[in-house]
Amino acid sequence: MLKSLYSGVSGLQSHQVAMDVESNNIANVNTTGFKYSRANFSDLLAQTQSIATAPQGALGGKNAVQVGLGSSISSMTRIFSQGSIQNSDKNTDVAIQGDGFFIISPDGGNTYKYTRAGDFKFDAGGNFVDNNGFITQGWLRDGVTGKVDSTAPITSIKIAPGLTTPASPSKEIVLKANLNSGSLNESFSPAYEVKSGAPWSATHLGQGDAIDANGNPIAAGNVGVMFNEVGEAFSLQTGQGVWGSFLSAQKTNAANNSVVAGAVDLDISFKLDDGTSKQVTTTGGLAGNSATTNANRFVAAINAQTSITGVSATYDAINGKINLSNTNGSASASHNIDVTANNANSGITTGVVVTAYKYTYDSASATTASGAAKTFTSIADLRYAMELQARADGGGIAGAGNNIEVKVNAQGKFEIINPGGGLNEYDMNLKITAYTAAGTTENVRFTRNMEALNSVLPAGSGGKAYSQSFNAATHSSSIDIFDSLGSKHTVRMEFRKTALDPNTGSTWDLKVSVPSPGTINTVAPTNEKFGSVRFNNDGSLATYNPPNISFSGNNGSAPDQQVALSFGTANAFDGMTSFDSKSATSGISQDGFTGGDLVGIRIDQSGTLIGSFSNGRSFGLAQIAMAKFTNNEGLSTEGGNVFIQTANSGEPIIGTAATAGRGFIQSAALEASNVDLSRALTQLIIIQRGYQANGKTITTSDQLLQTLIGLKN
Repeated sequence: MLKSLYSGVSGLQSHQVAMDVESNNIANVNTTGFKYSRANFSDLLAQTQSIATAPQGALGGKNAVQVGLGSSISSMTRIFSQGSIQNSDKNTDVAIQGDGFFIISPDGGNTYKYTRAGDFKFDAGGNFVDNNGFITQGWLRDGVTGKVDSTAPITSIKIAPGLTTPASPSKEIVLKANLNSGSLNESFSPAYEVKSGAPWSATHLGQGDAIDANGNPIAAGNVGVMFNEVGEAFSLQTGQGVWGSFLSAQKTNAANNSVVAGAVDLDISFKLDDGTSKQVTTTGGLAGNSATTNANRFVAAINAQTSITGVSATYDAINGKINLSNTNGSASASHNIDVTANNANSGITTGVVVTAYKYTYDSASATTASGAAKTFTSIADLRYAMELQARADGGGIAGAGNNIEVKVNAQGKFEIINPGGGLNEYDMNLKITAYTAAGTTENVRFTRNMEALNSVLPAGSGGKAYSQSFNAATHSSSIDIFDSLGSKHTVRMEFRKTALDPNTGSTWDLKVSVPSPGTINTVAPTNEKFGSVRFNNDGSLATYNPPNISFSGNNGSAPDQQVALSFGTANAFDGMTSFDSKSATSGISQDGFTGGDLVGIRIDQSGTLIGSFSNGRSFGLAQIAMAKFTNNEGLSTEGGNVFIQTANSGEPIIGTAATAGRGFIQSAALEASNVDLSRALTQLIIIQRGYQANGKTITTSDQLLQTLIGLKN
């Protein structure tokens, strides 16, 4: 009977402990980061009244007879299930979604404690603390590297009040852009302005002319890759071009070479541009013919072939001479004619009628000498060749020294001026016609641009003739960099297409400039530096130069600030490209900044405390460390939402959030208690019934004892 009394007592004691545990759970239903516990019941040793026996012969086996001695609480289990995440209005509140604990220290990092309660804040000294005043542990930003090293030992997180960041001079400009390689372009600007005069003379450099690192002028624009006024590419091929003349060619026979009367016939041949000859003859030379009759016959025969030879004839009846002329008026007719006269009595003598000069494109070299067929590569080559010829002899007038000017103006147009005032001035009859030859087709767009020059400019009139504009594909990008004082300076990068090789790709000139008094070059202009960018034929970047600029602000900041130009990787598409699409900058950045004050802090999912500064910069100031244990249930609680390591929890495995099984951090949020109130209240009822039942065991046993005692009476 006493056994039942003691069993009832142990049951009461066990349920009392369970009631204490469950009451504590309910009491902490609103405790941030709380993890509820469960009391685990177990039975006590049983008293064996008879042992079990094995079967023997015909007698079966018997089970042991045992009487239990009650129950006890053998252990407590803390349940580390995830609590719900509740958003808050404080950006330094953090919650863990997943496994892991924040690390806090009450003594400057000598000992560590652990918590799931992320209600952190900054104290007056800038320490990142919890509600107990324990300092959160993690990693701080290295002032030298500017990075947070999460592989270093953890330390107390402290961000000094009134933190400022000094100015950081720019070290790199990163540009990602596409430069249009297509035959239609919306982004272009006029060809470089090139003034009249000898080529590449420093005294004749116009505004916008480019010079190389040694101060030598760079050829002003490859015409083959230029565009007309509506953005259509000329796409000039070697051998394409125009015929150009400044004066109608005249061949005037001398007075002693007059047409004679009588039985005379014409017999002359014209050597055409292609090297073939066209012979012109007449028949019907009668003894009774007058000189005028013969002259008219000869003129008619010559003019009948004008569409082929380009030469027309007129008769000067006063002087009795036949004059020949070639106006370069037809692209289909010849232009430069060798005349061979086989009959002097016709009044025509052997000679040359030169009316036009051939200007053809050559992508590799240029020939600009006067009196010869001219080839050009750049627009400066073409300008000089035209001016040299216009000044040489006036299309056949002996001597030189006239003041004719040919230049390329700021609108990218050829501008021809006949100001007069010099020697051997003449009335200019400008005529441009298309050039075609065997195996060479007319470049219509180039011809149309040049044909606009066709006009008459009387000597001394100051008259001007203009072509249509020649434009280069261009693109520009700008960005502000910072010097050592934090002052801003604008760096402008201008790209201009200058060459195209079908086998290797395209080349673009590069001009980098900064506003004065800043300098990036040792030669004038010191605020500009020139280079080039070349692309492969698949549009990828081949190479570029210069790789960097040496910037001096000349405002008291540190001189010779090295700024790398990062345009991408060779043979890759991670930076600048040249595809058949609109020129555009898709990304440009630099790494410098001015000084600034800390204006706010936010925390990301990795636990990094990111500071926002008044200069617009944001970077990591510190990172919260997290610990993971092999056995979370082995941790011991100390109150105040704090756990400590025990022999059964294992060593803490410290690292960053969202790595190696550790949960990620959610800012401006707190983890609520994981106590399920409905479950806890239900458990209270179960514990209450168990407690009452055990009490009934004691009262029943007491009644039986009373009955037993009453037997003696």
